[in-house]
Order: sequence, then structure tokens, then C-alpha cells
Amino acid sequence: MKRNVSLEEISDGKLYTRNDLVKAGCGDCQGCSACCRSMGASIILDPLDIHRLTQNLPATFDALLTTHLELNVVDGLILPNLKMDETTEACPFLNAEGRCTIHPFRPGICRLFPLGRYYENGSFRYFLQVHECKKENRSKVKVQKWIDTPNLKTYEQYITDWHYFLEHLETMLADAPAEDALAKNTNLYLLKAFYQKPYDPEQDFYPQFYARLEEAKKIFG
Repeated sequence: MKRNVSLEEISDGKLYTRNDLVKAGCGDCQGCSACCRSMGASIILDPLDIHRLTQNLPATFDALLTTHLELNVVDGLILPNLKMDETTEACPFLNAEGRCTIHPFRPGICRLFPLGRYYENGSFRYFLQVHECKKENRSKVKVQKWIDTPNLKTYEQYITDWHYFLEHLETMLADAPAEDALAKNTNLYLLKAFYQKPYDPEQDFYPQFYARLEEAKKIFG
């Protein structure tokens, strides 16, 4: 999801890499769950997020769309996001004590918060969102430790490739009305190929993803 703001407005003005220290440590939140509430449709999920959810809950993507997820248009593309509770506006995976029930396999955006990603020159760096987390006096922590994702270098490359592939599709559909056949077929393909079609849990996710990405690039250029 693109944000039409400057880094000066929302960050400390610095860009970070996985090996840098950043003031994101919040002491295990200590009972705070503000970032898990009233997030609207902003917690957008990538294919690895869905793979983790479907394997660990377990449930199919289509089943989750009837309960915990929903589809929304994001910069011209239809993508899944966490569906906030209609009554409490809380994340559907937040329990009564305000704790995350899927913490070991939580989505990438949740792992990242309060960091964000700044994309440029075919890659990205991290930035600290200074107005988002309600906790004060946060401690310094290494970005890699904070994100808590195995094979982070591989994951970062995956996130980069996914981002720029979506950006390519967005550009391709920029002048196409939502009801246009090209837009419909592109979004249908995107959902089926990367989200609905299961990934083999016995195999590494990344090679499976890249095989699908290569097929998609043959179709969409």
C-alpha cells in the first residue's frame, strides 16, 4: 500500500538495513495491543503470509476468507488483508487478554511494525515510524532480531521481487477500468496462482513461489 507522505513526516529521517540498531524494542508490548486494533484494511498479506496461516491453523485460503480475511483493492490490485472484528475493530487473531494467538506465524507487516519499508533502486531499506507505536522509551534492537524471520536475506529478496512485480501489474492496469477484462483476468490470475493454489508444505516455499513468479512474468511481461 503506497502512502503519499514524506519520510520526514512519519520517520526519524533515517534508513536502516537488517544489521542496524533501531529504537523499536517495546518490552514484549507489556499488555499493549493498540497496533492490533482499528487497522482497517491496512494489514495486507503476501503469499508467504497466507502459506504460513493455512499451514499452521490449518485452513484453506478460501475458508479464511469467510472468517479472518477479506479482499480489497490496493493500488488497483485485489489483495487479501486481515479483517478487523466488526464490533471491536480488533484483529481477528487477538485474544481477550490482548495477545496474538498466531504470534509464531504472524504476518510480515506485524513482524515489521513499527518499522516500514522504503523502496528505491530495485531494493528497499527500513525506516522507523515514529508516530505509530504507543509505547514510549523503546529500546534499541537489531533490525534482523526484531523482524524475527528465518533466512532474512532470502526473505528480503522475496519481498523485493513481490513488490516490484505488483508494481509492474499496477502500471499495466493504471488506465484500465476495474470492470475491464484485463483488470479482471489479471486479478483473478493473481489470486489463484499466488494465494488460492496451495504450496507444498514438504518443500521450501521460496522455490515454489519463484516458479510461479516466472510463469506470471511470461504472461504479463
